[in-house]
Amino acid sequence: MDKGVWVFIEQRDGEVQKVSLELLGKGRQLADQLETKVTALIMGDNVASKAQELIYCGADEVIIAEDPLLKIYMTEPYTKVMSELIEEKNPDIVLIGASSIGRDLAPRVSARVYTGLTADCTSLEIDEETKSLLMTRPAFGGNIMATIICPDHRPQMSTVRPGVMVEMEMDTTRKGEIVKVKPKLSNDDINIEILEIVKEKKQKVKIEEAGVLISGGRGLGKAEGFESLKLLATELGGLVSGSRAVVDAGWLDRDYQVGQTGKTVRPEVYFACGISGAIQHVAGMEESEFIIAINKNPEAPIFEVADVGVVGDVNKVIPALIEELKTLKDNK
Repeated sequence: MDKGVWVFIEQRDGEVQKVSLELLGKGRQLADQLETKVTALIMGDNVASKAQELIYCGADEVIIAEDPLLKIYMTEPYTKVMSELIEEKNPDIVLIGASSIGRDLAPRVSARVYTGLTADCTSLEIDEETKSLLMTRPAFGGNIMATIICPDHRPQMSTVRPGVMVEMEMDTTRKGEIVKVKPKLSNDDINIEILEIVKEKKQKVKIEEAGVLISGGRGLGKAEGFESLKLLATELGGLVSGSRAVVDAGWLDRDYQVGQTGKTVRPEVYFACGISGAIQHVAGMEESEFIIAINKNPEAPIFEVADVGVVGDVNKVIPALIEELKTLKDNK
């Protein structure tokens, strides 16, 4: 029997991660098609205060598993608690964010409950006839998109990268049920000891949250080409990003990569500068509100998805655009 759609809610230091809210939005769509409910599962210590927010963001039910041993994410206790809850409640679908935590947890849970897992999905749909979950992800290096089904085992499990799905608007009139469970955990379930937590000092770049992205590709010619992109980003209040080619070449850090093997972005304005438009890159940015492409090759595939296309040398067009923007500002 169908027991609904579950979304694992990832929290760090008590803060719900954005990818989990995005998956709640998608879970709500899937559940509406299946005429079933959405359950948000949150684990941790003193996280019950987040339950109401999860209901406002699409959950019909929130399961809270609290224990001091769940305060900091560790593979074994989280896997044990989630696996036991799945076996007890029998959800039909389980969605998990493809973060570092999600990528560690999901395969272990799926193995523990004897079901399949489709990782890094870019699309989740319901088959109208069978009501099965159609899980689509890149395959063969991103050259094809494969749609995978899990007909013989339950739950149907998938992970989805941050930025792929869209958060639903918070609705403070929504009502839901809050269920607290007491995990059966002991120190015997802890197979590692965390001696120290060291937080990274550098500011993590979140290009998936930027309103304006200036993205550079191999067409820039050399790493120094990014200097003018940074100036343009400063003028427009945006961030710089790039294609896999420039990251592999060492011109840009991997945190800034857009595409199937990087990050999925949907800014209000996306500049594709010297980017040819390979399918792997386009899949990561085609949902942008407004796309401006600059490329000296008039046949470049990027122009097929662009709202505005400029045929020309990106290393001449960008400086000219910066000068024009400065002139406009000076005349105000």
